[in-house]
Order: sequence, then structure tokens, then C-alpha cells
Amino acid sequence: MGVGRSGGSLADLRTANRREVLTLLRISGALSQAEISRATRLSHASVSNIVRELTSRGLARSTLGVRNGRRVCDVSLNPSAGLVGGIEFGNRHVRAAVADFTHTVRAEAQHTLSYRHQAASSVPEAAAMFRELVEGSGRDLADVQVLAVGLPGPIDRETGRTASPAILPGWAEFDVRSAIEATLGVRTIVDNDANLGALAEGLWGVGRGFTDFAYVKVATGIGAGIVLHGKLYRGVAGTAGEIGHTTIEEDGPVCRCGNRGCLEMFAAGPALLEPLRRSYGDDLTVEDLVRLSNEGDIGCRRVITDAGRHIGVALANLCNLLSPQMIIIGGELALAGDVLLNAIRESMARRAFSVPAHAEVVAGAFSERAGILGALALALQESEDDAADGAHHRPGPPIGASERQHRLAV
Repeated sequence: MGVGRSGGSLADLRTANRREVLTLLRISGALSQAEISRATRLSHASVSNIVRELTSRGLARSTLGVRNGRRVCDVSLNPSAGLVGGIEFGNRHVRAAVADFTHTVRAEAQHTLSYRHQAASSVPEAAAMFRELVEGSGRDLADVQVLAVGLPGPIDRETGRTASPAILPGWAEFDVRSAIEATLGVRTIVDNDANLGALAEGLWGVGRGFTDFAYVKVATGIGAGIVLHGKLYRGVAGTAGEIGHTTIEEDGPVCRCGNRGCLEMFAAGPALLEPLRRSYGDDLTVEDLVRLSNEGDIGCRRVITDAGRHIGVALANLCNLLSPQMIIIGGELALAGDVLLNAIRESMARRAFSVPAHAEVVAGAFSERAGILGALALALQESEDDAADGAHHRPGPPIGASERQHRLAV
């Protein structure tokens, strides 16, 4: 039995041990039983029993191989055990993806949505897109164990509704979870897109190995996913991390949330584009802004630098409160690179008590894909919990070599 596994019933301990083995295989890939035993500190007999159970249930598989000239039996998760899905809504887009239990993305797609789109029309479009991805992978919706949905605003995870209608117009009081479950017949969970970005970066990206960090998404809006002691911190109402609506200037312009001087009014996409449109035209987008900045445009660089300084003020406050190990910058604006990051670093260094010693500011590994990859990560974790608790999984057909797939990990 593993170190520190005391208390609780025997059934609870067995569930915890199964979950630990499943998590290890999900993150590390194929391992021998001896390697599993060393990593989990479970006895060889316990590991053997768990592997036998997972294999008999179709969740894992054993394959013979050779390592350092010796024959070994590797254990890995079974890619045919089932699928998980992710859907991520942005202010102007929806992404969907399907993955198997080995972290392999089987299919992925993106559609453009109108700005301030309505949930009633966007959810059916996303559901149809997801169904096409599953069927295009040679499977059906019955093979999908869990579907995770990301939204750009605070979420009440108990109800699956947005916690603040002012943050996400067009989705006020819309029951996202029930709507998707009714359309697709797949168990659905809903979370904030910045939380999902933090989850993706923590599992596979630059946050891997860190226990305390913040992932800050800078795009049309600004939000943060906060990881404390290795776990996402959502707060009582699910609104933790709404850094875009912290006050930067008390008498500043009125924000859509009803307050004055919020960070989004100075550093989110619309605020950056507005002063440039007289010179660059009304069709200017954040993508254009970043591209022009990377090409050396002085005006665009100035706007992004100013935004970085404002973001640095908010992040300095976050550092003074939480003292994270790292701050990861993601979203569309992160593609501006050091033009944005250096401004953030300089602003934080002037204001945060512990920044020079403790909080490195880095660009995320996944840019705009962090949200959809985080949705898959959340769905994988949820399906893993089901598997550890003994929930039934129906194996699907073997994966063909010709199918579209790529690993989540970079």
C-alpha cells in the first residue's frame, strides 16, 4: 500500500490507488509494473491487482517489449476504451475536439461566431460540429464518456450556468450543461475558459511541475485561472480569477460589468483596437494588431506595451496576495511575445513585493488552443475519476493507422 494512504474504508483506499495508477498512466504513458510501483509507492502485489482489474475492464492493456536488452511488459491506457470531448466558446469562435484516453486528439475543428453571439443558436452549432468530429473518427456519441465545455466568464459549476450575465452577454441564465446533454446525450461539465487554460498548461505545458501559478488569458476579455497547491482554485461562487474586472483606475471608464476602471477597459482586445482604428481602419482585429506589432509597427507596439503595463499592475496585486511561482500569459495577445511580456515584467517589478525572487512571467505553450486542450484535460480527469470508482466503460473499435490523430503533449 502506498505511503500516506491512511484513513477511510478499504474500498476508498482501493479507489484512491486505482485513481493514482490511472493518473500516472494518463500523464506518463506506457510503464512497466515495476515502474508503476516505484512511482506510486504501491506494493508490487497491489499494482499487479490494479493492472489486472483495469485490463479486464478494457481500460488498460499490456504489451511485451524490450528495454535495455531485457523483455518487459508495458502497461498503458487502452485508446479504444472510450473517448472524451471538449467544446470551447470564445467571444468570436467555437472550438471542438475529440480525444481518446491516451491523450491523442482524434479530431479538432473551429468555427467563427458573430461577436456577442447568443447561446440559443451557438450551442446547437457547436453540438453539430462535435457530432461530426466523433462520427468522422469512426465512433459514435455513445463512446464519449465525458464532454467538457469552456466559456469566457465565471461559471457556477453546480448549475452549469454563467455566474455573471454582464460578463458574457447573450448567455444570461442559459443552462449550457442541460442544453448540450439534451442535444448530444453525453454527460457534460462546464468551466471557465481561463481555468481550462491553466489546467492545460499545468498538465502538458510550461506550468508542468509547478504547484502554484496563474494562467492569464488576454484576448477580447481578460481572465485568470489560479492553481494553488496543485489544484484549480475557483472560489465559492466560481468567480475566482476574474482579474479583468479588478480596478486599475478608480475614476476610469465604465465597464460592461458596471464598475469603473476595470483592467479590461485598458488592456483587453477592444480597448487596444479603438485608438488605432482612425489610422488603421475599422476592420482592424487583434490578430492584425499582433501581426503588425511583430512586423515592427511602432503604433501597434506602443498600444501593446501600454496594455502590458496595465496588466502588470493587476498581476503585481495578485503576486502580493498569493505569491505564485509562475505567471503564464496566454490568449491572442500573448503572440505579441516580449513586446507584451517585458512590459508586464517591468510593471510588476515596480509594484510586487516578491516578483524578483518568486514569480517568473512566461508565454504559454498552447496560445489560443489552451482552452480546448484544457477542456479535454478536464474531461479526461473526470472520466478517470469514473474509472477509479468502477463506472462502466464500453470499449470501442481499434484505432486505425489512417485516422487523424496527434498527441496533446508537446
